[in-house]
Amino acid sequence: MNESNKPLAERVRPQTLDDLIGQEHLTGNEGIIRKAIENKNIPSMIFWGPPGVGKTTLAKIIGQHLGLHFYYLSAIQAGVAEVRKVIEEAKKLGKVLLFLDEIHRFNKSQQDALLGAVENGTIVLIGATTENPSFEVNNALLSRAQVYILKDLDKDALQRIVNSALEKDEWLKTRKPDLKETSALFRFSEGDARKLLNLLELVCYQFKTDEQIVITNALVEKTLQHKTMSYDKSGEEHYNIISAFIKSIRGSDPNAAVYYLARLLEGGENYEFIARRMLVLASEDIGNANPNALLMANTTFQAIRVIGVPEGRIILSQCAVYLATSVKNNSSYVAIDEALALVKKTGQLPVPLHLRNAPTKLMKELNYGKDYAYAHAYENNFVNLEFLPDAIQGTKLYEPGNNPREIEQRNFLKARWKDKYNY
Repeated sequence: MNESNKPLAERVRPQTLDDLIGQEHLTGNEGIIRKAIENKNIPSMIFWGPPGVGKTTLAKIIGQHLGLHFYYLSAIQAGVAEVRKVIEEAKKLGKVLLFLDEIHRFNKSQQDALLGAVENGTIVLIGATTENPSFEVNNALLSRAQVYILKDLDKDALQRIVNSALEKDEWLKTRKPDLKETSALFRFSEGDARKLLNLLELVCYQFKTDEQIVITNALVEKTLQHKTMSYDKSGEEHYNIISAFIKSIRGSDPNAAVYYLARLLEGGENYEFIARRMLVLASEDIGNANPNALLMANTTFQAIRVIGVPEGRIILSQCAVYLATSVKNNSSYVAIDEALALVKKTGQLPVPLHLRNAPTKLMKELNYGKDYAYAHAYENNFVNLEFLPDAIQGTKLYEPGNNPREIEQRNFLKARWKDKYNY
């Protein structure tokens, strides 16, 4: 294809690690992928991140740096036959790099077709996915690949990408667009560099060759007015609707919850994605106030896998209504976040001696396990011991909520611990 006929995003696609913007945690001077390239020791990898953050570009750069033949397959269009063809080519050419876009679209048997070639080094596999690979990539393949997370592009990264395009693209240099405002460009691109650059080009095309290009928020909005109400599973409206769905359940409004559930379903949202979000909510927003909520959400997730589409919508609706009408509390969520913050602040505090395991004679001589009291040997299966490290004794992390189930927990703790848990 003539270079001038390519979309802007292709014309300015980064060719080196130094040109790639926004993934410096992987590609910077201390980045693990940069070091792997320098050492010429690239394992098979899974790139997990939202659209347009550099997954394909990074894979191509790796292939160029290592001098490997680069094969691109999209799991939306390709199947086992195409994978086997690449593997056969690799046997003739030596090691090749296979970039499999949307790897989560491959089912288990399709993913299994890659295992042998990955394991014996015939191919270096780089899979790209917007979905959590723990759920969407089978364990056998995951165990043979490193998972790297590509981060969202923030406003600074988007601005740098635009500036780079203005400096490098020959057509843009001749037109010299004046970016009076950029917030609409950034908003509609939804953190997707490819979408950002193609949108910039589309807006510039609104001007005649002899006109000065002046880009404003109003112009961008006018250009894209017909698209602003669409549901794009990788776009802003997707996140707006799933956010409204979760917040409606959290806010105990079953009517709104079912409405937004319908919006998700009508937009073609993946049923398992919705079920996973409710599974998280059941623990984060309800927790021990109603432990059955987690059981309901987990059962829903499993049932969706068995029932599928379209009957699964009924199960999703039942779960959404149950969670919305359940008593709410986030005490477990708050407790673990406070505990994590405490660990980061205080570091690796030594475990008290009486709680340490003592499998050897030397450890016993060092008083490992000494003075530990076995709770079941005491009245009410309880003994008053200190379990936190010395430096943080008495720290309170868990605060039971004001609901029947957690009031019962509160009373239990007060009866056992007296003043220590005197909430």
